[in-house]
Amino acid sequence: MHELPVKLYRAAQVRELDRIAIEERGIPGYTLMSRAGEAAFRWLQQRWSKARRIAVVCGGGNNGGDGYVVARLARQAGLDARVLTITDPTQLRGDAETAWQDARDADIVIMPFSTAELHNVDLIVDAILGTGLERDVSGVWREAIEAMNANPADILALDIPSGLHADTGVILGVAVRAAATLTFIGLKQGLFTGQGPACCGEIRFADLGVPPDIYPALHPACWRYNGEELFTQLSRRSRSAHKGSFGHVLVVGGDLGMGGAARLAAEAAARCGAGLTSIATRSAHAGLQAAARPELMFHGVETPAELNPLLHRATVVAIGPGLGRGDWGRALLHAILASDKSLVVDADALNLLATEPTFRNHWILTPHPGEAARLLKMTPAEVESDRFAAVEELALRFGGVAVLKGAGSLIASKADGLVALCTTGNPGMASGGMGDVLTGVIAALLAQGLTPFAAAKAGVYLHGRAGDLAARNGGERGLLASDLLPYLRQLVNL
Repeated sequence: MHELPVKLYRAAQVRELDRIAIEERGIPGYTLMSRAGEAAFRWLQQRWSKARRIAVVCGGGNNGGDGYVVARLARQAGLDARVLTITDPTQLRGDAETAWQDARDADIVIMPFSTAELHNVDLIVDAILGTGLERDVSGVWREAIEAMNANPADILALDIPSGLHADTGVILGVAVRAAATLTFIGLKQGLFTGQGPACCGEIRFADLGVPPDIYPALHPACWRYNGEELFTQLSRRSRSAHKGSFGHVLVVGGDLGMGGAARLAAEAAARCGAGLTSIATRSAHAGLQAAARPELMFHGVETPAELNPLLHRATVVAIGPGLGRGDWGRALLHAILASDKSLVVDADALNLLATEPTFRNHWILTPHPGEAARLLKMTPAEVESDRFAAVEELALRFGGVAVLKGAGSLIASKADGLVALCTTGNPGMASGGMGDVLTGVIAALLAQGLTPFAAAKAGVYLHGRAGDLAARNGGERGLLASDLLPYLRQLVNL
């Protein structure tokens, strides 16, 4: 097993890599299947070292063949391993048939699946459905998956949790909820976004000894961003630097009763290194907020005319946190769109934009699925049914860079023609104000000279990483957006 690569592929691309290895490089298919089973069994021994009674649930394809190899190796190691079949193994063909025959020759107990046979097992191995699944799971397949999920034993999924769509991360009717997933040859993009993270648990990767030089034959569908470029982009500051060297972020938002959202965004921008940070908000909020955080410059703004001098001084404008959808917010948004400033657009600014769409090259849009649905004139469920297609369509239709927030946030750049995926973050971040903080983080990075695509990727990474550190030190439940601020400061100074 290896460190997780950064390149992500669609299922068809991984099948093509498999074909190249077999047909063009002469690696027998059964050799690859055996290596998959061996890698899975090694991890099984390491992670579940005390497991003695193992049920391997096998389907009818090559994924089932991997499972037969695991069962045979477990039996040879002295474990009580049995195979529970969803289909008649006598109907298997090719490498999967060979794996079944080898397991049978090793005196493995092979019997039709029944819930009773899961009683008192220490571990379940999911080898039912592979990456080719395109329709909802039903019948005996669904019953088996539901029984496995209801069992208290951990589940190890081979290649992909059965029932999860390899390209989109959507659950097709029902899917295995694995404690861990070992995936082979190439990382499937659906493992890392949508419902993928909830179904996969810990993800490990085994390349099965496929020659590294076959991978350049295919262009990855997506790249995982893990912050590898960040610390060269945020290099050590010159000793002669001054506050004007690091940009001026203007946050526009905070309609009546929503002043905290704009302040969260502005404070995040300041903590991430913006040289100057201003807030254009309702006059009723400005004085009180300034007393609470004197380093930020608060301006009471009621009309676009009052906003214009602030726009002139700003390097980057972040608009949306607490903006509201009324006449005040709409008027300020129109004034900002008439300027040539670099923008980060979030929250109600996105909802207003959905009613009056426009195209712009130098901006970053940061919708959650509901906001993305309004921008794309579809439902949130349709957005979530293919998050990759949705984020690419956002960038294509509106220009610039689009960030589709959620588990496995996606970042698409129209200019670069690329999609990145970020896996930092946790469920504790499902609370009010988190998106406002992200807006400020991205705006600060943009103000410090990062390109829009680089600022969006790094901002999503830092935001999620700060949330992970905050959760580690206090737990996920009750995590507040402001809890991220001290960790953000630490992370941009590593």
